[in-house]
Amino acid sequence: MTFTTLIDVSALAAHLDDPNFVVCDCRHDLANYNAGRAAYAQSHIPGARFLHLDEDLSGPKTGVNGRHPLPHAITFTLRLAALGIDNRKQVVAYDDAGGVFASRLWWMLRWVGHIPVAVLDGGFTAWTQAAQLVSTEPAVVNATTYNPNPDPRMMVDARVVAGGAGGSVLRLIDARSPDRFRGENETLDPVAGHIPGALNRFFKQNLRDDGRFKSAADLRQEFATLLDGQGPGSVVHQCGSGVTACHNLLAMETAGLKGSRLYPGSWSEWVSDRTRPVARGNA
Repeated sequence: MTFTTLIDVSALAAHLDDPNFVVCDCRHDLANYNAGRAAYAQSHIPGARFLHLDEDLSGPKTGVNGRHPLPHAITFTLRLAALGIDNRKQVVAYDDAGGVFASRLWWMLRWVGHIPVAVLDGGFTAWTQAAQLVSTEPAVVNATTYNPNPDPRMMVDARVVAGGAGGSVLRLIDARSPDRFRGENETLDPVAGHIPGALNRFFKQNLRDDGRFKSAADLRQEFATLLDGQGPGSVVHQCGSGVTACHNLLAMETAGLKGSRLYPGSWSEWVSDRTRPVARGNA
């Protein structure tokens, strides 16, 4: 069986010794660069490889491409190969933040053509609450090769957003918290507000109180309200830096709403050019 959106704890536990499964620990704290690596060293799912948001799931910053720009596809897949991930492996990503960082790896793997990739529903918290095995030992890795096949249609750039935000062709969904969307309490980026025409869907709305994703039916109903009759292919997801937006994209895929895209640079790239328009409040 191939897992392409979510996988639960029991299913992963049943495949923990399966050589075709590779587990990736994506824990991170935006306010503490080394928190994820420290958490991995303290305890992780046995066999898991650690991937750092800034070092492995982001590329070099130029000052105008956002806080977490995408790495080159070849750079990314060379890292995958070094971790023992080839084109056929079933990858399972997890974190301890509701899947927000794991969904970034999920999307990036999909971007380079990898279909068998899923996020552990409930993450490391659900794993430990189920009294599953943990380890402090680093994974034993056999390097391999990975042949990337990136799909540029999965993303858009700032020019596309500028030409379509708020229009009938493009439906822009911002995954940041409502206060940051309105332009309040901004601590991460130099300008507060949102891209004009964007709609707000805080990524945490995808989760139940226990940190697991809502049912596909519930997610489909909630996103249908945002879509307002438009197809999922009209949707572009963004956030502060192209990370939490992947959570909304994963939620739509889980709901069967396929074909939405990502604006990787997101708000942090948008405001690097002070000539681009900014909106505040709920409008």
